[in-house]
Amino acid sequence: MLDFYRRLYHALSPSSRDGGDGDEVRPDGGVVSDGSSRQPAESDPGPLARLSSALDQRLGSDFLESSVFWLPPFLLMALFVYGAIIWNLLISLTDYQGFANAPDYSDLDFEMYARALADAGFVDAAINTFVLLIAFTVATLLVGLVLAILVDRGIRFENTFRTIYLLPMSLSFVVTAQFWLWMYNYNNGIVNRVIGTVGLGPVSWLGNQGIVLWAIIFALMWQFSGYAMVVYLAGLRAIPTEHYEAAKVDGASTLKMYWRVIIPQLKGATISAAVVLMVFAMKAFDFLYSLVGGYRPPNGSDILATKMVREAYANLNWAYGAAIAIVLFGMALAVIGPYLVYEYRRDNL
Repeated sequence: MLDFYRRLYHALSPSSRDGGDGDEVRPDGGVVSDGSSRQPAESDPGPLARLSSALDQRLGSDFLESSVFWLPPFLLMALFVYGAIIWNLLISLTDYQGFANAPDYSDLDFEMYARALADAGFVDAAINTFVLLIAFTVATLLVGLVLAILVDRGIRFENTFRTIYLLPMSLSFVVTAQFWLWMYNYNNGIVNRVIGTVGLGPVSWLGNQGIVLWAIIFALMWQFSGYAMVVYLAGLRAIPTEHYEAAKVDGASTLKMYWRVIIPQLKGATISAAVVLMVFAMKAFDFLYSLVGGYRPPNGSDILATKMVREAYANLNWAYGAAIAIVLFGMALAVIGPYLVYEYRRDNL
């Protein structure tokens, strides 16, 4: 394609039409030379040829030719993802309340963000989001690490156990929420029946504001501990057997061997799994909406995602909901940004 544009340019350039500098064109179309023996001067390649040459040198000769494949999805993503984020940011700077009136972009301010800081409901939702983020991630990593060590030690039916542990990961948040909604049922839930066998009375797991968030964390941990197990298992299988043998020769116990030799080598697996788990924790809106309800008043389980949807669609405070969405987006960047820098420094990006 680039060669075609170069040939087209040279075909239309004055030097190609006139026969070169210093030559005259005869009436019959021939060229009369002035008899000089000078070398022909190099013509200016033109802006199109210079641009194509620069792109060839910097991006490779296939860059423009492959643009027909990568340019359309790039433009669609720029419009519907990054364009939507920018539009949401602009809406958060207005007082837009829904379809009843058009947003006024002439007077942009940070009123909605100041309102969020003064809103006790927003502060509680932000605290719950941080608790969910940290507690769920740490607990899931610990359970996944223990399961990975047990499976890695060559237990029988290893593939069966690995499939069983990973199976909940394949379920959607809605399915998992409905499953645990039945498990946490006050009258007929299996959780209350199990604790009833040891003399403990039935507990309102989803109605008690003091424990509802921890009940949600436990359910999410059940779903994602298999994913953490697989990540850690891959890291354990990548450690050379010589490290295990060297630790045993030095007289280290099994616990000390894992604590001082094996686990420190799982840093990369821990970081990768932690980032994925934190992203899933911030995307747990559909899980909480199905389990405790999204439009109902908060009962101790409100996070930024549920408050954002309730403010935007139930209370018709679209600008306030957009401001909460931007705060949640900033939290996501705070999680993913350092991870990308870490991977870039390891030459993995």
